[in-house]
Amino acid sequence: MRGSMFCLVSQIKKSCAEGKWQDVLLHYQSLRRAGIQVTDISAFPPILKACLNLSLSSTYGASFHASLLKLGFAEAFAPVGNSIVDFYSKSGRLGASVRAFQSLAKPDSVSWNVIIHAHLHQGASPREGLRLFDQARAAGFQPNVSALVLVFQTCRNLASFHHGQKIHSFLVRSGFGTVCSVQNSLLSFYAELRMELAWELFDEMSERDVVSWSVVIGGLVGSGDAALALELFKEMLCDWGIRADDRIVVSVLKGCSLLGDIRMGSLVHGLVTSRGLGQDLFVGNSLVDMYSKCNDMGSALQAFGEIPLKNTVSWNSLLYGLVQSGNHGDALLLFDSMGKSGAEADEVTLVNLLQVCKHLGDPYPCKLIHSRIFRLGYEWNELVMNSVLDAYARHGLITLVWRQFSSMGRRDAVTWSTMIAAFTNQGMPDEAFDVFQEMCSKSVKPNAITLLNLLEACSITADLRRSMWAHAIAIRRCVASEVAVGTAILDMYSKCGAIEASRKVFECIHCKNIISWSAMIAAFGMNGLSNDALACFNEMKLHGLKPNQVTLLSVLSACSHGGLIENGISLFKKSVHDLEGELEAEHYSCLIDLLARAGKVESAREIIERLPQDGKKPGKSAWYAILSACRIHENNEIGFGVLPQLLELEPTNTSACSLASSMYAFSHLWTDATRMRWMMNDRKGTGTEGAYSLLRIDGRTCKFFAGNNRSSLPDKLCLAIAQLHSCIKFDCGV
Repeated sequence: MRGSMFCLVSQIKKSCAEGKWQDVLLHYQSLRRAGIQVTDISAFPPILKACLNLSLSSTYGASFHASLLKLGFAEAFAPVGNSIVDFYSKSGRLGASVRAFQSLAKPDSVSWNVIIHAHLHQGASPREGLRLFDQARAAGFQPNVSALVLVFQTCRNLASFHHGQKIHSFLVRSGFGTVCSVQNSLLSFYAELRMELAWELFDEMSERDVVSWSVVIGGLVGSGDAALALELFKEMLCDWGIRADDRIVVSVLKGCSLLGDIRMGSLVHGLVTSRGLGQDLFVGNSLVDMYSKCNDMGSALQAFGEIPLKNTVSWNSLLYGLVQSGNHGDALLLFDSMGKSGAEADEVTLVNLLQVCKHLGDPYPCKLIHSRIFRLGYEWNELVMNSVLDAYARHGLITLVWRQFSSMGRRDAVTWSTMIAAFTNQGMPDEAFDVFQEMCSKSVKPNAITLLNLLEACSITADLRRSMWAHAIAIRRCVASEVAVGTAILDMYSKCGAIEASRKVFECIHCKNIISWSAMIAAFGMNGLSNDALACFNEMKLHGLKPNQVTLLSVLSACSHGGLIENGISLFKKSVHDLEGELEAEHYSCLIDLLARAGKVESAREIIERLPQDGKKPGKSAWYAILSACRIHENNEIGFGVLPQLLELEPTNTSACSLASSMYAFSHLWTDATRMRWMMNDRKGTGTEGAYSLLRIDGRTCKFFAGNNRSSLPDKLCLAIAQLHSCIKFDCGV
């Protein structure tokens, strides 16, 4: 009898080692049928493993556990009890596992490691797992390597920095700190929460494997130090001879994307090909993403074609690149191919398509995408619906935007910001302010983008009191000193004519960049302080900043409006050398305006005629400047020659006709003057909006156009006009 038991127990162990789980249970049942009571406890763990692998935990496994309890094996022998705890934890029955652990008479280190693993594995109960780990250490039991790795992973996921540091100190004392896998887990923990500490630990590590390098390179990219990550990657390959794996390659390609380093990205692509890593889907998608973000769509298409089994991310990466590079037609064709391939569109796909729709002249595609959003069930996705609002707003469908906004159940800060921007861009600042106040009443905290849109609305109204109110909000939100918000605030004050306020805001910006300097120069020029604009321009250069296209445009405009002809011409000549190939039509238009205002009409016209037809030909603003200067300086010969050019550029605008009519009348050419007047009347209502003034009436901003019909104006404005006429008559003695 004893020999039979020994033989069958040996067969159970052998079948378990070979993974023959059915045979394990058959041998055990043979023992039971023979009436043999198994006393060799080494047979019980294989039986529990068989139940687990055959998904019999709730039936046969529970029954076997009950029989072990009856025999007293479950509690008396630690290996059996540990196997039961492990059996229930791997079956997903954490409660049963905990009860089995608590019933153990003397839990050992294995018991603690098993129950800790049960709580931490797959994040079943992470905080309780950390508490059990602390309890085990207090009881003097040593964790194993697997448990330590899980503990650091849990601390990282929970962002529990303090707890992780305590376990780090335990590692140093216990001697586990030299185990490579544990060091790598600790390195991942620090890389996620405190990259500078991860860098120190990496520098102190005596043994670094490919995982160590991968963790620190990925951490540097994630923390925004992509340049250092690429340098470390080069060191890893050249100085240490570590072979790059797919994880490192993905991190490095992301770093190349962030830096726009197409050269390094191409070299990594070559490494991927030589090492045979191109078959990995994540690597292939990263290559497409890198080339797309570096605006090399030819290489992106090639990398896309090399992916053997594409997923939605593959299509989205290429679609994003086509959208960002302005290939909107190709983006739509790619989406069509995506549908034919069977790949499912997700929220990223829909957002990219809505970006395409914003650049199309017809809003109908936006509505098609909107209907597809409902069919796919993304109408509750905030990212998608915010993109829908933005797309409709770009087409000027403000009523539709408002209707959609009002119907949204959930609105985040981006939703409110998009609605504020929509009203602002449509010249409806009061409505933008109303939305902002409603946003605040809903206790939604505005972000920097919200405030930028609000500040733009204040710029439109040029209302100093309201602008100061918006500035106060930015201060309370602690973003007024940020470069983007601070620049918007100084621009807002400059449009209100409060140049000293602009100057003070500019001085409070901590890290001034070329945009903030350009805005300050433009503010001085806009308010007639041309010399201050030049001084600001020179000060900017002393700080080591190189002027860009916007800076040059701002300072040239200031010189033009201030009559600083020689300064403007000198700046332009120097800029032709410094910004070679970067000057645009607007810069030449500004130079022409500068010369025209000074009466040098002939020189201005010669500049236009000498410029090649390469996209730098000045537009309507340059011709308007010449025509206006001809009228002021009574140079009718050039003015009449310029008129056909301007009418060809803007056939629907009435401003050119008005200027020409004045010139003809001054020259007593009444027939031509009348013809221009008739032409101007015919074109009214077909071109751009006429000149207007902004007036505040009953807390609302009203536009007062030249030639407004009195009946179309508010009563208070009519009364104000009547009082103004009375004052003028009184002053004139009428």
